[in-house]
Amino acid sequence: MRELRARWSALAGRVEAATPAGRDRSVDALRALAILGVVLGHWLVTALTTANGGLSNTSPLAYMSVLAPLSWVFQTLAVFFLVGGHVGARSLASARERGVPYGAWVGQRLSRLFRPVAAVLALWAVTAGGMLVGGVELNTVLTLLRLVLSPLWFLLVFAALTAATPLVARLSPVAPLAMVAGVDVWRFGFGGGPEWLGWVNVAAGWLVPYTLGAVWSRGAFARRTPAALLLGGGAVATAALILWGGYPASMVGVPGASTSNLNPPTLAAVAFGLAQCGLALLAREPLARAMRRPGAWAKVALVNLSAMTIFLWHQTAMMAVTALGLLASFDLPGLHTVPDSPGWIAARLLWLPVFAAALAVCWAAFRAYEQAARRPAPGRAAATVAVPAVPRPQATSVKEINRV
Repeated sequence: MRELRARWSALAGRVEAATPAGRDRSVDALRALAILGVVLGHWLVTALTTANGGLSNTSPLAYMSVLAPLSWVFQTLAVFFLVGGHVGARSLASARERGVPYGAWVGQRLSRLFRPVAAVLALWAVTAGGMLVGGVELNTVLTLLRLVLSPLWFLLVFAALTAATPLVARLSPVAPLAMVAGVDVWRFGFGGGPEWLGWVNVAAGWLVPYTLGAVWSRGAFARRTPAALLLGGGAVATAALILWGGYPASMVGVPGASTSNLNPPTLAAVAFGLAQCGLALLAREPLARAMRRPGAWAKVALVNLSAMTIFLWHQTAMMAVTALGLLASFDLPGLHTVPDSPGWIAARLLWLPVFAAALAVCWAAFRAYEQAARRPAPGRAAATVAVPAVPRPQATSVKEINRV
């Protein structure tokens, strides 16, 4: 144990020494919290049960509506888009100053998103084919594939907004917010509009925090007052929409519910995202102080180093544990049982370290795909978007860096 602590202390020291003095560590902390919030949220509200034969997907939120506030804590995608807009706008401005062409800039940033995806798709294509050949029910295979592929929608939206950064970097968040409101009025008011119209909000809804991040990059939140107004106004609007507007209290989709706040995003989800962004912006100073501790900063830096790997493989880790649990002669509480009681929640909490261990195995096996995407191609150093970075955990020097 003492040796492990010594190794960790040495690693934290190398990360600290490799970090440029001017790096805003609070941005990295917010990104790490957003990713971990999504992971923990999925692990807590996704249940694969054997109640109907095979494996079917359900959620404790479908049985215990009192748990809806849990979704307010772990639905952190708005913070991720906020940070994405901030980093994207600053990165684009830096590239322009150095004469880096738009094509080189956007190509490098998109490759960081999609190269790790290829490994997930390849593994699950083989796995799904093997399960079907082995006689696994089609519905079970489709359930698993939906869980793996459903988080990828956000990558497509994020990639589109990243590519459009030159156009949206100076767009006011008011414009996409007004579009979301207009779409919801058409969908839910005046007798109801076509359901397909709601999918306009997939782009417009996440454009709101992304443009907020771009506004942040221009110094709009140098004072705390705008962030506090964002938090207060978003919270009041969210409460009003839930209490009197008929929107669901849960900020994630609930199996069997007639309306989802997330698929596609509703005005309530966007208002909640505004409040969340306001809270995140207010938390920058406390986070920056916390990140001055080498140990805390090293943890955040290492999460950022493998953010995509963690995001892409966390559902696979949970499903692997669930599948191995089927070898038991009875349904394991919190893993295969119906999530209809507080006992299920207590049991699921005990499974979280097991999911984390499985995710660590996935990380060890597939992190190389993400790190390879961060390295510039030979002969393209001039086109590389240089962003302050941290070393890889296994590196013996600080020459290996993470461009985030």
